[in-house]
Amino acid sequence: MNAAIEETAFETINPGYNTTFQPGRLSLGLVAPLEQYSSGPVASMTRHMERVELAEALGFSAVWLRDVPFNVPSFGDAGQLFDPFVYLGMLAAKTERIALGVASIVLPLRHPAHIAKAAASVDQLSGGRLILGVASGDRPEEYPALNLSFEGRGERFRQSFDYIRRMWEERAAFQSDYGNPHGGMDMLPKPAFGKLPMLITGGSQQDPDWIARHGEGWITYPRTVSAQARLVSDWRANVKAVGGLAKPAVQSLYIDLTENPETEPQPIHLGFRLGADHLRNYLKSLEQIGINHVALNLRFNQRDIETTLKQLSAEILPEFQN
Repeated sequence: MNAAIEETAFETINPGYNTTFQPGRLSLGLVAPLEQYSSGPVASMTRHMERVELAEALGFSAVWLRDVPFNVPSFGDAGQLFDPFVYLGMLAAKTERIALGVASIVLPLRHPAHIAKAAASVDQLSGGRLILGVASGDRPEEYPALNLSFEGRGERFRQSFDYIRRMWEERAAFQSDYGNPHGGMDMLPKPAFGKLPMLITGGSQQDPDWIARHGEGWITYPRTVSAQARLVSDWRANVKAVGGLAKPAVQSLYIDLTENPETEPQPIHLGFRLGADHLRNYLKSLEQIGINHVALNLRFNQRDIETTLKQLSAEILPEFQN
């Protein structure tokens, strides 16, 4: 049975969310930077904007950034180097249709007022294309660098989440450990369409019911199809239990796409080295279990990036375009 057919409708939020996520369908995005940098943690950012513009022209649904404030040796990946909100501003100016995602902003490491203003600014400047993934953070070294408690990140996550939501309301007044907006203060700008989608990554130190109630979607890491099916089924059941519309499930996937379409899958970090035929079949299996979007990461891709993007567009995307 196709688990995805149980999804009848998602909430209409903004163009980025609405075009990327469709019930019963899987769409494809890309994780920035769009380059191979397997020999070390720091990307060169070679032709980074040209490649994002190419991805948009080829029809990918979204480009995803990460929030990596420090190059932590134990983590081994500095992401796209640039601050995500600064880079999102550039992407908003250089693109027209592709959704701009972040997976994910680490809420406890930033003041929520700054996140609320920056995210709403990007959403306005991009015409409503921002998808805001949020997380509690999983790199313990970053917290003492900012004089914060790693152990307390779960409570700070909830408080930050609530603060951000309230800042997008009209003249919000409330009390929080982050501060007490009052006296007619108003955070401007507001999201372009009145609300911004906030997708929660992993568990974020929260109860599953809290995630299902408050998030507009769920982002997770790749697993075996059977294991992922169980988790997606649990996610859907939790969302149904708290009421309201269905909500999308998203996962990442590292790939090393070979020239030979029949290359059998070989495991790499959080993904596979494989040919296009097997990638297509694997993505179809994810669609069957209810994954609504896969963000492809080309960090370990051995072939030319532009060639790989065009191959994905020609051989994979036609099966998964919303």
